[in-house]
Amino acid sequence: MHSAHALHAALESPRGTGVLRHLYGERPDVVAHQKKRYAALIDRFTAHFPLDAKLCIFSAPGRTEVGGNHTDHNAGRVLAAAVDMDAVAVVARSDEPRIIVESDGYSRQEVALSGLAVREAEAGTTKALTRGVAARFASLGHAVGGFHACVTSSVLKGSGLSSSASYEVLIATILNTLYNAGRIEETEIARICQYAENSYFGKPCGLMDQTTSAVGGFVTIDFKDFTRPVVRQIPFDLAASGLSLVIVNTGGSHEDLTEDYAAIEREMKDVARALGARVLRELTRERVLADIPMLRKKVGDRAILRALHFFADDARVVQQVTALEEGRVMDFRRLVVESGESSWMLLQNCYSNRFVDQQGVCIGLAASQVLLDGIGAWRVHGGGFAGTIQAFVPTSAHNGYLEAMEALFGPFSCHDLTIRPVGALMLDLL
Repeated sequence: MHSAHALHAALESPRGTGVLRHLYGERPDVVAHQKKRYAALIDRFTAHFPLDAKLCIFSAPGRTEVGGNHTDHNAGRVLAAAVDMDAVAVVARSDEPRIIVESDGYSRQEVALSGLAVREAEAGTTKALTRGVAARFASLGHAVGGFHACVTSSVLKGSGLSSSASYEVLIATILNTLYNAGRIEETEIARICQYAENSYFGKPCGLMDQTTSAVGGFVTIDFKDFTRPVVRQIPFDLAASGLSLVIVNTGGSHEDLTEDYAAIEREMKDVARALGARVLRELTRERVLADIPMLRKKVGDRAILRALHFFADDARVVQQVTALEEGRVMDFRRLVVESGESSWMLLQNCYSNRFVDQQGVCIGLAASQVLLDGIGAWRVHGGGFAGTIQAFVPTSAHNGYLEAMEALFGPFSCHDLTIRPVGALMLDLL
């Protein structure tokens, strides 16, 4: 831990510049922007907590899902990647048993470590996430202590880039570093954060978002055993492949869609239970196909289609990983498109049937097919129903694609992302 003055100096040092390049890429303008962002956050911290002299900085990335759309909660496989949008905190340890967070756009939150039970009135708030993470640390026997933090986040809310997961993992990484000597492994951090989101925030979710934020890079995760997910980083340089990753905000938000997300997991598991299993991973596509007449009566047609998507996208993840490892970029692009088509046709998460007049995701996908057919790839991004799509765009088409998308969805609707090679951490600036 260091003084605010020392951290300011470190940001301008060769070492500090190297750390920021590692997290955000080599572009000088991007690194310069991050230096200003970090410096402003340090100044905010000293304004809010002027008596704290020993500070440190933490960062936790957002994530992009590349393959395995809604497969994680049924013990399936996913391919995801950490991105250069992140939540950052300037932090000081406190002897008082209380976590105090000043976060951009929110009122100050204070969580007393003596009162970590679920509070229903906090559901859906960042305070619930903070309390939930601390509560899970304590219930698992990990050390918990107070700290002060100023937080800022560049992870777009409601964008499918997992702003909530990046925040949860940020808080968990702070507790792990300050009070547990960093001993808690990334997969357990992810499970702690999932618990906070499920039980305190009130949103059902799998483990993909939190695991990717904690681990970093391109990662494939096999959730066959939820207690011990198999996580493997995939060495792949997206920029060297001639592709750039673009997230397009088509409008709408994920914030009113909790029931739509919950219905996917519920219906998939309805199919599994109807066939004597807990999750779809315990079954085969052939078994489901053979029992469609019975399933139509018992669980309904949409549940069957969503189950068929699970089997297709779960297998497709394995093919995507192999394509990346072997450098078969054309095959990778094809598989991304196939994943998106399955999500649209079988999973049915490109718009909510409660808001049929709001189909920005579908408009974005249709336009992307016209612009990128044969040269790029496109798919619904993340949970779906509203918000963002994902595109892998070749350099030759990049400017034209962004221009066309912004003509449809407005200025600043497109976001160029880089893949961040590391997950949540305390920055080693000095």
